[in-house]
Amino acid sequence: MFPVAMTYTLEISDDLRERLESHLEEDETYEEFITELVAMYETEGAFLQEGYSE
Repeated sequence: MFPVAMTYTLEISDDLRERLESHLEEDETYEEFITELVAMYETEGAFLQEGYSE
């Protein structure tokens, strides 16, 4: 039996949508971008640590 993917609707503010769009690469979807963010968070434990940024 194959796992079934559930689809959810997430409501975000216009400001957050604009911020997300400013970080999308050409032809990248919101889902792809968020998947990448979550993977980074899971790998590193946090996006930014106090006193540290890239």
